[in-house]
Amino acid sequence: MRVIISAGGTGGHIYPALSIVNKIKEKDKNADILYIGTTNRMEKDIVPKYNIKYHAIKIRGLDRKLSLDNIRTVKYFITAVKEVKKLMKEFKPDIVIGVGGYVTAPVIYAAHKLKIKTIIHEQNSILGMTNKFLSKYVDAVCISFPDTKVKAKKVVYTGNPSSEDDNSIFDKKEFKLSDDKKLVLIVMGSLGSKVVNDKMKKILPKFNDKNYEVLFITGNDYYEEFNNLKLNKNIKIVPFINNLKRVFKKTDVLVTRAGATTMSEIISFKVPSILIPSPYVTDNHQYKNAMNLVEKKSALLIEEKDLSSDTLIDSIDNLISDKEKINLIKNNLSMMSVNNSASKIYKLINEIVGE
Repeated sequence: MRVIISAGGTGGHIYPALSIVNKIKEKDKNADILYIGTTNRMEKDIVPKYNIKYHAIKIRGLDRKLSLDNIRTVKYFITAVKEVKKLMKEFKPDIVIGVGGYVTAPVIYAAHKLKIKTIIHEQNSILGMTNKFLSKYVDAVCISFPDTKVKAKKVVYTGNPSSEDDNSIFDKKEFKLSDDKKLVLIVMGSLGSKVVNDKMKKILPKFNDKNYEVLFITGNDYYEEFNNLKLNKNIKIVPFINNLKRVFKKTDVLVTRAGATTMSEIISFKVPSILIPSPYVTDNHQYKNAMNLVEKKSALLIEEKDLSSDTLIDSIDNLISDKEKINLIKNNLSMMSVNNSASKIYKLINEIVGE
């Protein structure tokens, strides 16, 4: 099988795309895969490390406000479509897959114009701007949440492929944590959050007398700001943890943002969570992601504007000590879990190609 896959901009798009690539390679040893990304976003550095053929195109996203820059965006789109059409005529893909980010717009549109089979995947509970545009052109749309609303030729609930089975092992001793105490993990995305971190400087010392442990991830840029805090040994602070989902396996309560990949991992690992959605994202989609779980009694919610010592610590204390509530959340998450997402997408790829 010959496959072109495209995704870009953030890890929330790139890593699900890589999960799909890995599943295709696992099932079809002779598969020929080409990844199309941007010239200047993080995928250009990540993807080639996995020995995947990479082609970069010059493209930019639309400004949501009226701007003369959007004229340049349209020009980039038209040029990129022409470039990608030429590439597809040479590569001759059986299918083209878009996994999010504005780079996918010219790729999927070009494939549609050439009458090549297409699939897109949406990680969030609502479609992003690019996938809204593309949904009317593709053969199928894969969604990560069962309640996602989309009008398309075919819609398949697959879950998020980045959450497929993880075999990594986590030892609490790596961070000098105890196996005898419960663990609260607090992380605001891979880069951290200045707003939340400023609040955490006042909140963290109030965990000093707790009988559970707190592992707080600051983000690399903020770590040194916490050096002067007087904290008991039950509180550990680190700048970053590679492959964070391995820690979820031994986390009793997770306090985090509500990005698409994090949400899929919460569901996959059945982690009781307190969600603090970022209010700075497009269409407030993190809040909508969070409410998808909250309404199913699968997580708790604190809006960033309401975050304080009292709201956070009371929420953690009440949750971590309530076995009945913990079990209810875990049971509800298990009903939402899709642990074979990449396999479902691979099956759909074969069905679409077969058609």
